[in-house]
Amino acid sequence: MSTGKKKALGLWSATSMVAGNMIGSGIFLLPAALATFGGISIIGWIFSAVGSIFLALVFAGLARQIRGSGGPYLYTQAGFGDAPGFLVAWGYWISIIATNAAIAIALVSYLSAFWPTIASQNLLSTVVTLVFVWSLVIVNVRGVRLAGRVQLGTTILKILPLIAVGAFGLFSLDPSNFQPFNLSNQSNFSALTATASLTMWAFLGMESANIPAAEVENATSTVPRAAVAGTCIAALVYIPGTVAVMGLISPDQLAQSNAPFAEAAASLWGPWGYNLIGLGAIVSCFGALNGWTLCLGQIPMAAAKDKLFPRVFAKQSKFGTPAKGLIISSILVSFLVLMNASESLVNQFTFVILLATLAALLPYLLCALARIFIAIRLHQSLSISEISVCILAAIFSTWAITGTGLETIFWGSILFITGLPIYFWIIRRSRDS
Repeated sequence: MSTGKKKALGLWSATSMVAGNMIGSGIFLLPAALATFGGISIIGWIFSAVGSIFLALVFAGLARQIRGSGGPYLYTQAGFGDAPGFLVAWGYWISIIATNAAIAIALVSYLSAFWPTIASQNLLSTVVTLVFVWSLVIVNVRGVRLAGRVQLGTTILKILPLIAVGAFGLFSLDPSNFQPFNLSNQSNFSALTATASLTMWAFLGMESANIPAAEVENATSTVPRAAVAGTCIAALVYIPGTVAVMGLISPDQLAQSNAPFAEAAASLWGPWGYNLIGLGAIVSCFGALNGWTLCLGQIPMAAAKDKLFPRVFAKQSKFGTPAKGLIISSILVSFLVLMNASESLVNQFTFVILLATLAALLPYLLCALARIFIAIRLHQSLSISEISVCILAAIFSTWAITGTGLETIFWGSILFITGLPIYFWIIRRSRDS
């Protein structure tokens, strides 16, 4: 029976949540992180785009199988049980924490185009980063509908200048910037694996509409459409834009840039182009930080309602939002920002995105497999093409995990293991109560 209460997110807001969460710091700062690999990183973009579309199709199918909020946690718990569900909720929560930190760092990096002192004074850049983090906590505590409106507006504002750089920049490329094709000292396969893992960061978010699904109007049809459409929009913006930036700026200069898209625009249109793209990047990162802040409260809230996360994460404010969970999560985001405060902005960004990517890829892998296991458990039939998509998504996720590097896998494993004592404590407490 319908309650007559209108849901907070419609098709446009849900699609903008997906595209907006993807098109954030990834596209604006990644060219600098990829510069040391050279033109081969474009192939990495293509691989990660195709893999992300497979994953988006997996999440589209999962939205039809299982209703409710929680995204990867909800689906893993339904497919494999409480323990794997908890580890996914824990790992994915860590991923979103790292993602928010990386986006906030990228936002301030582009702000340095207008406020150069930020790039040279670590204390100032850290304070400004934390101001952005906590201002959007306030927005999201006020309600999902307000956060959705902010996301829709910022997504529209940021896509247009990106398309402009990609469209015009492709006609002004310097082919020598792509020579040699592989600038790294690695084999082509190793370089391709590493660049695919880096670029995969920019596609994290294809499941964004699945996470607050209970707040989405007509979720069983809206969420799948938003997942696939948002991913395709991101891919169509990312690849031409990155090719244009790499073709307009030499690799050595690009590797040192705090605002690569703005510098590419400056070479096309002069100072006004630099300022336009710089502003677009700031709006873009702000919108992505808003969308991921929304997700930051939803994942632990869903797990807490199932008694797999501390109860405090399930408590809602008068606005119907998990305010305490958002605050606790954002304290951890702030800690991650402070932990890397002594590094350059690009080095901070590269470390944090690899950690975030790893922490998301394991849930993606389990969700691809859960799609099949849920169908078996619920006696649902899947077509050959649906099963093939799940298998290809799982293979891609595994390959991308290996590309994050041994150091990242080590620290990511430590973070996952730290969740086990919390899980056993929660299980014991629930049994005793």
